[in-house]
Amino acid sequence: MSPKKKNNSVIAICIQEPSEDGSQMDLGAIQGDDLRFLHQAFVTDTIVNALQVPSADVRLYFISEPERLRLINIVSDYLSKKLTGNNRDAFKNRFVSYEMERERWGLRMDHVFRTCFESGYKNVLLIGSRTPTITAKMMETALRMLDQSEAVFGPTPEGRYYIIGMAGQYWINLSDFDWKSASIYSEVARAFADRKLSWSELEIWYAVESPEELDLMARDINQYRFEQDEMTARETELVMERLISKLES
Repeated sequence: MSPKKKNNSVIAICIQEPSEDGSQMDLGAIQGDDLRFLHQAFVTDTIVNALQVPSADVRLYFISEPERLRLINIVSDYLSKKLTGNNRDAFKNRFVSYEMERERWGLRMDHVFRTCFESGYKNVLLIGSRTPTITAKMMETALRMLDQSEAVFGPTPEGRYYIIGMAGQYWINLSDFDWKSASIYSEVARAFADRKLSWSELEIWYAVESPEELDLMARDINQYRFEQDEMTARETELVMERLISKLES
């Protein structure tokens, strides 16, 4: 049985395919099974990061296909055995996964926002599965912004999104936009402004879709460890260590 709604806010993680509308994971020498293992670590870390936000439930959305169902089963089984203390309780009581149809990215985002608001949530924060370095603190900041405005946007350097959140209701149909557009960030923001809806902006961050962004991710993981944060992106770090050792051998 699915956990009941515990909070007024939800962090909805939507698993992205290696190639989505207008974006893809092209990580150079990391391909095939290695890329799948790394993406699996991204998903695992994003769930763990979200579970550390006590004011939000966590939902994981994925395409209803055998390969994706296998990934979800692996991740869920792993977390149920590994997590301890508050994180284990959060996984048991505040986490649930949902299957969805294979559709273009805008329609999948539509589905996530609509089902979350229909479930009674006041604030819905949508995150993809390519940014394992988004910390719990960053998510909490985004949710606080939703208490003051109708939306929150997290921009990438390329003019796309790493986070989109809405408060109160699903204000703008995201499926109406061309997510292959190079100016998608400004187009969505303009739609909110045209309707005189308020929105807040998070710091610029990145989705890991190129070797250059892998370098950014490695830099941030090193910084987290320097700051005594041993949990953020931990599974990603372990997989990267194995991949680097493999590539060097």
